[in-house]
Amino acid sequence: MKIEGRVWKFGDNIDTDVIIPAPYLVTTDMEELGKHCMEGVDAAFAEKVRPGDIIVAGKNFGCGSSREHAPMAIKGVGISCVIAEGFARIFFRNAFNMGLAIFESSGVSEGIEDGDQVSIDQDTGEIVDHTTGRRFSANPIPPFMQELIEAGGLMSYVLNKRRG
Repeated sequence: MKIEGRVWKFGDNIDTDVIIPAPYLVTTDMEELGKHCMEGVDAAFAEKVRPGDIIVAGKNFGCGSSREHAPMAIKGVGISCVIAEGFARIFFRNAFNMGLAIFESSGVSEGIEDGDQVSIDQDTGEIVDHTTGRRFSANPIPPFMQELIEAGGLMSYVLNKRRG
């Protein structure tokens, strides 16, 4: 399956407090969390994002506290996936548990710019910057993890399996 969208670019060490500031942790409503996504970096981010857009970032994306609210806010604002040089381990796990596709790829933070149109193939990990023609590679998402994403996260996946 391919994911395609416009890039919103961020740097290294984007922590969970920036992704979703602490005052909004009183809800688990993804749409509400999405209204405040990346507010710590760009107060108008949620108003500018369009469904299917993609975040590209540097190293250590999602560092900080272990809150599941961070990937929920990213999904809630309509971001389809995050491509980064590297992820904090707890964010990596939380992202898949919440049904957010993420990809680690060397060179993306230097080779892809804000506003570029990018696609990524979940099965092969091939990333194409359609604006520049450059190509990058990421580890593909294993079929089981793709099922988690398609189900909307681990809890939905388990509930769906139990039903049928």
